[in-house]
Amino acid sequence: MTGKVKSRLRVAILATALSCNAFAGDVEDGNAAYDRGDFATAHAKYTIAANQGDSSAQNTLGLMYDQGQGVAQDYEQAAIWYRKAAEQGHSRAQYNLAVKYQFGQGVPVNFKQSVYWFMMAAEQGNASSQHSLGVLYAEGRGVQRDLVQAYVWTSLAAAQGHDGGRTNLEIFERFMTPEQVVEAQRLTQEWATDSDSRI
Repeated sequence: MTGKVKSRLRVAILATALSCNAFAGDVEDGNAAYDRGDFATAHAKYTIAANQGDSSAQNTLGLMYDQGQGVAQDYEQAAIWYRKAAEQGHSRAQYNLAVKYQFGQGVPVNFKQSVYWFMMAAEQGNASSQHSLGVLYAEGRGVQRDLVQAYVWTSLAAAQGHDGGRTNLEIFERFMTPEQVVEAQRLTQEWATDSDSRI
């Protein structure tokens, strides 16, 4: 991870923490309403917090529009809210926005954007993004096909117990040279060690 990306992540994490503290009441009320199935109230509470910049509320609003909970299903609105949260460093929103670009829901299909947002979340340890990034590297969608990178990202996801990770690693290995597997394992260990040192 570059110094510029690390700096951006630190700022985003701090901004998210401050935002969460400021609007915790609305988010908590929204969560309680959501849990009891009162999606109209949840939507109203999340909207208050989201409009004030709370990334968790923005991501949840995206999910509500995505799934049509308390509102008409609207992929464009979902993508708008995911982007607001993603730009603040919310890893789950980054993953959600990447999926939208991958499948063209509410935004045009754009694998480069999908890779970008998966990468942002993957570098924060989001296992779903790591796995998806591995698949895109294996397929050469949005990036040049690279089985070493596919292995690295899928391995990191598998280490977190992501379903399908171990299976994909076995598939990738069939198409890799022994040297590529050794290199991929070295890079995976290097990434994991670097990640541990950042915690």
